[in-house]
Amino acid sequence: MAQISYRASDGCALHATTVGDGPPLVLLHAGGPDHRSMLPLAELLADRRLVVLPDLRGYGRSVCRDPERFTWDRYTEDVIGLLDHLGLPDTVLAGAGIGSTITLRTAAAYPARVRAAVLIGVEDIEDDEAKEAEIRFLDAFAERVAADGIEAGWAPVLAAFPPVVGEMVRDAIPRSDPASIVAAAAIGHDRSFRSVAELATITAPTLVFPGTDPRHPTALAEEAAATLPHGLLATARIDGDLHTAEDLARATAPSIRAFLKP
Repeated sequence: MAQISYRASDGCALHATTVGDGPPLVLLHAGGPDHRSMLPLAELLADRRLVVLPDLRGYGRSVCRDPERFTWDRYTEDVIGLLDHLGLPDTVLAGAGIGSTITLRTAAAYPARVRAAVLIGVEDIEDDEAKEAEIRFLDAFAERVAADGIEAGWAPVLAAFPPVVGEMVRDAIPRSDPASIVAAAAIGHDRSFRSVAELATITAPTLVFPGTDPRHPTALAEEAAATLPHGLLATARIDGDLHTAEDLARATAPSIRAFLKP
């Protein structure tokens, strides 16, 4: 494995790890964990791919304590900055949770830079009322973290997610900066997409793994796969049968390998 550090366009220090060799695949973790949650999956793909594992802005080593610096445009530019730093004209881009949203936003804004996309649990695309509920949810989470720490922030909500989410979140807590986690929750105040119909502009071939919890609903994944011009719905789901990052890797790697096979 190799370690990478680079500066984002706003000067934020960002970090990534690489494993394997071959055509590039940038693999973005979910909100809460850091890049290590994706290492088991990367290792199952590394015989065919150079897998790049960023710590997203706000998480792990990529500390950012300014809530004003958390927008979907900024996350997109962080990905493009990483590709530029590595000298990569394009990549396969994959992500889980918030990483799936960043993947979609990047594919929409920079179609020439994203050869194909993989979405592991698509985050909900809310109407106005649901968006207000998301803002309240993330603001309350940030308040708990600021007052009592990251573990206290997650404690009331992890039961609503598949067990694998809790395992990855808890594993990352010792490597996380509480003030950075608080700031990252400000992304709730930005809007990723206003409707699933906006995904129709994304031309990259896209593999979609359904989630099964309220923030990554199965019906949304099905609708997204049908709306994306080159969408494909995976048969494996991110559900209660998955308990560890290794479980997630074993469940998703075969479909990803088949999807990306030359």
